[in-house]
Amino acid sequence: MSTDPETTAAAAPAAAEEGAGAGEAAPEDPATPEAAPEASEGGREPDAPEAGSDAAGEPVGDAQDEDAPDEDAAPGDPEERHAADDTAPADGEATTDEPDGDGHPAADAAADGAAAAGGDAQAAAPSLTEAQAELAAQKVERERIARRKAEREGPVEAGAKLSGKAADLLAAVRAVESGAAPAPVYFDEAPAAPRKAAPVPPQQPRPVTTVPEPAAAEIEGVRAVLARGGAPEALAGPAARILGEGAAGRLVEDPWRLLAVAGVRPAQADGFAQALLGAEAGPADERRGAALVGWLLDRAAEKGHTALESPVLEKALAQYGVPEPAGALEHAVGEGAVLVFEEPLDGPAPTPAADTDEEAGETERPVRVLVGLEEYALAEESLADGLARLAAGVTDPADWSQAATGTGGELIRAVAGHGVVTHTGGEAARAEPLALLEAARKLGLRAVLAAHVPGPDRVTPAGLLAGTQGPGRDADGRFELDLLVVLDAPQLDVETAAALVESVPDGARLVLSGDPGVLGSAGPGRVFADVLAARAWPQVVSRTPDPGPVGELVSGVGIGELNQVHAPGKEVVIVPVKDAGEAVHRTVQLVAESVPRAFGIPADAVQVITPGHGGSAGTRALNGALKERLNPGPGRFGGFDPGDRIVHVPSPGRALPGRVVSADAQGLHLDLAGTRVVVPQERVESRVRHGWAVTAHQAVGTRWPAVVVVLPGDAAQALSRDWVYTAFGRAERHLSVVHGVDQALPHAVAQVLPKPRTTRLTGLLRALTAAQEAAPQ
Repeated sequence: MSTDPETTAAAAPAAAEEGAGAGEAAPEDPATPEAAPEASEGGREPDAPEAGSDAAGEPVGDAQDEDAPDEDAAPGDPEERHAADDTAPADGEATTDEPDGDGHPAADAAADGAAAAGGDAQAAAPSLTEAQAELAAQKVERERIARRKAEREGPVEAGAKLSGKAADLLAAVRAVESGAAPAPVYFDEAPAAPRKAAPVPPQQPRPVTTVPEPAAAEIEGVRAVLARGGAPEALAGPAARILGEGAAGRLVEDPWRLLAVAGVRPAQADGFAQALLGAEAGPADERRGAALVGWLLDRAAEKGHTALESPVLEKALAQYGVPEPAGALEHAVGEGAVLVFEEPLDGPAPTPAADTDEEAGETERPVRVLVGLEEYALAEESLADGLARLAAGVTDPADWSQAATGTGGELIRAVAGHGVVTHTGGEAARAEPLALLEAARKLGLRAVLAAHVPGPDRVTPAGLLAGTQGPGRDADGRFELDLLVVLDAPQLDVETAAALVESVPDGARLVLSGDPGVLGSAGPGRVFADVLAARAWPQVVSRTPDPGPVGELVSGVGIGELNQVHAPGKEVVIVPVKDAGEAVHRTVQLVAESVPRAFGIPADAVQVITPGHGGSAGTRALNGALKERLNPGPGRFGGFDPGDRIVHVPSPGRALPGRVVSADAQGLHLDLAGTRVVVPQERVESRVRHGWAVTAHQAVGTRWPAVVVVLPGDAAQALSRDWVYTAFGRAERHLSVVHGVDQALPHAVAQVLPKPRTTRLTGLLRALTAAQEAAPQ
């Protein structure tokens, strides 16, 4: 490695073992199960419970625009991290790009700027956009999941006087908290055998539904209530949409319902409640506790969790001033606001229970009690059922023996005999699922390749679900295919994965392929990691190494080692800098001059990657400097000019690279890898940002001939092994590292692991597999 493509070699980064104890200590991860769920994965807001945190004084109008592009700020910025890959703070704010946050556009609209949210609420789109079609498609899938859930379970009685399953759930929570062994019947257990999916109503073509906008009178009623409580009237539209019919009356009855509006925080909701209720509003109010439980679980979902352990949730409630957290949690469960589950823990063999007549012969087993929102619980259960259905249902008689040689042979042999297969490997290993796809098509099978970013001969999961890409659906609403290969599987969140699997027909095969080392999904869940951990179906591990010095460097990072690599052709260079200003200057120089001159790679094929959007060397600063050098202009189209490189965020979790073509009364015309897209004027600010510099989460799924990774001094706290692995791995031929973090880089690679996520999928899959094995043949 050398310090510049045109200079002599310089010292490489210190080895991981040298950096293991150097530099700053690994940043605390408040998202671990032992800490409050504030724990942030990837660029999401850190306002959920953190010890000593105080949300007082924040304006109630900090509403998020879930359509805005993600805004991960550079560490050290005073801005908040954005919520789930899917909304971006306003430009005055910053967010840190921690694992799993990028690609979420999450925007907090401050009180004084909340009018934009109001404008969105009042504007009705004349036709469905791709994002609306996608969301509507997923809504239909969730409705199907809910119907299946209702078919196999009776209603749960809830209210002040609990009976039936709700009472059992509360009793189980109390039993676990008291140390007693809970009765398994109190909890939603994994099914004894795979459940058969309920028939799907005929859908050809697939129906698209939209959520009706609230009536003007409804919005006005909510606006009047907000004004009485001192909240920004711009929240009227979002509140009316979320709370539904009678929203104004619901807010008057329970002011803490305002927490359901994105961006509103507990201190703000408390102030609103006190303005409406006066002395009646207090920290012990049951309505407040129930609203906080839902809010905390929403915050946890933005960090990637699908559930939280009950002690974690109670600790978080206590941090927000709830005097009896256990009682508040029980009340929320009783009201049906959340669900509670028991999950067995891996541990020593069970020991005999207490010597009582009733418990004779029984054994205790270690368990943990998880609390979650219904939508994620249903998605995980549906996903587990769907995977089990596919694993047990291979029926086609195709003869794969002739294809099971050469590239991808091991993967082809595994797919020949199994309905569900996982495949892991680096960038070079992607050739194996491509070989599988070709072999399947030669056999006459209808094979489809889905990837996080569109490309030749492939679709995106979003486009597949929305019906805008890929095959049609049959009379049962299932995809017309025999094999679905999903690349970039770590980017699947649980709801998208459930919708995909539910749509794969009986007898078809599913391959989930990806690199476990890259940053995880923008949304809740850790689907690929959970499926791998369950070890329920064949797992093919590619032995194809990534080539060259860049591949060698990235492979070392994957196992926690930052090695010096031999790069005779200057494939990897280190550019040391002293401060952020120098980092920006050297980055522009590399992109515009050094890399094109040394390697013949045009500036348009050089991608800059940095940890966050804000800060003096974040994406905003770098994009400003690069635009001035590479495509100067007045930015007359909402800050953009023809020829600008951009990133388009059509929906949460998707960041598509492209270029500005033109603009007119219709909006901004973009070219996204050959596909023309028009972004309406009112959506440009929230959906499009300059793309010469992006965050690592935005770069997942795409590679460029040359990459410049910028690590300014204030980025140290944002670095982790999976972030470095992802950023470095985007380079095909050349990687430059603008290095200003000293020993923080080897320390992050060696010691800062991805933040854990609390999910249920692995346990559900293991239970299903055990039940299948135990069932009589």
